[in-house]
Amino acid sequence: MSSADPQPSTPAMPSAADDPIANLPLLELRDGLSEVVDSDPALEDTVEAFRSGSGPVAVDAERASGYRYSHRAYLVQLRREGSGSALVDPIPFGDLSALGDAIVDTEWIIHAANQDLACLAEVGMVPRKVFDTELAGRLLGYPKVGLASLVSEVLGYRMRKEHSAADWSSRPLPAPWLVYAALDVEMLIELRNAIEQELRREGKWEWAEQEFTSILDAPPREPKPDPWRRTSGMHRVRNRRSLAVVRALWEARDQIAESADISPGRILPDAAIVEAASAMPVDRDTLQRLTAFKGRGAHRHMRTWWEAVDHARRLPESQLPKQGPRYDGPPPARAWADRDPDAAARLSAARAAVAEIAEAHRLPTENLLAPDTIRRLAWSPPEEVNLEVITAFLRDHHARPWQIGLTAEVLTAAMTSEAAPLD
Repeated sequence: MSSADPQPSTPAMPSAADDPIANLPLLELRDGLSEVVDSDPALEDTVEAFRSGSGPVAVDAERASGYRYSHRAYLVQLRREGSGSALVDPIPFGDLSALGDAIVDTEWIIHAANQDLACLAEVGMVPRKVFDTELAGRLLGYPKVGLASLVSEVLGYRMRKEHSAADWSSRPLPAPWLVYAALDVEMLIELRNAIEQELRREGKWEWAEQEFTSILDAPPREPKPDPWRRTSGMHRVRNRRSLAVVRALWEARDQIAESADISPGRILPDAAIVEAASAMPVDRDTLQRLTAFKGRGAHRHMRTWWEAVDHARRLPESQLPKQGPRYDGPPPARAWADRDPDAAARLSAARAAVAEIAEAHRLPTENLLAPDTIRRLAWSPPEEVNLEVITAFLRDHHARPWQIGLTAEVLTAAMTSEAAPLD
């Protein structure tokens, strides 16, 4: 399909603007619920069906977040004109590269592509071209960009979302869950076509194309340092010895969770880790009397938890974690006014200028330019500041051409202006 000439699906669904009855419930599949593809013959038929279809392919994946440690796909949903819909169980196969290869040369429509691309790649499905309906919704300034919200706002249909937090690793999958999953791709083609028309009307189509390309070109995400510091409730942990307890318990829990492929929070809740760090128990009996350790999951691994706490209690001072997290880049902006008033002034001027442009174009500020890029520029601007240098800086930090075109001049001014320091 040519991106400039999208082919509408049949039958065409009315848009919210055209339909006199807005928010009609989307409860049934137009082609009925198909059997789950979980055998080699069924997969071969599905591959051929999608190879011979036309136009873009709507793709979605269901994971078991909150239930499993891994982020693997437990169900892959697809829909294409001339192919119908398919629900593919990747577990019996492990590899779906034959299916991925059958549609690799067409556009994949994915809502929130960054959430699904990794688990799709894990089963051998890697697109060469994507259309991200969530990202497109952001570019158009929709206040809510969840799939259900966009389908309601753009097409006028109310989607079911009651199974969004289901355990998709369970088998067999109940029929109501499968209907819910199939509905997630039921409207994606229509939504994509309507959104493209809107992007073109607003002069944002080239922006969207650059954004979609950047999704596929983005380098793999580097693991964040000290992931244990993201434990919920960390603000209650006041000293380095207690931080060591958090770290030890988090790492012990993570090893168990990875080995069993169970979500860490189901083995030991964050609240238990923080309670132990705050109480600093002196022995195993004291630890297991803590309120958050009375659950069955906590008791099952009580020996491991006490060994972790005891290890942290005995660490020498030199091996205790630092009070604050490590930063790869500028310090938190709240500290700038005291540490470097000039940098704080540059940041204030840059943020205000970018926010003004974003508002003028009905964009979220973070989609106009990554906040981290603005902070890095304001904290350590180039020695020579001019439009060419700032443009090169933005390009080196993965800003797209449309973003650079809108922001480079005002950021150059912000880096050279005599803005008043923050109070």
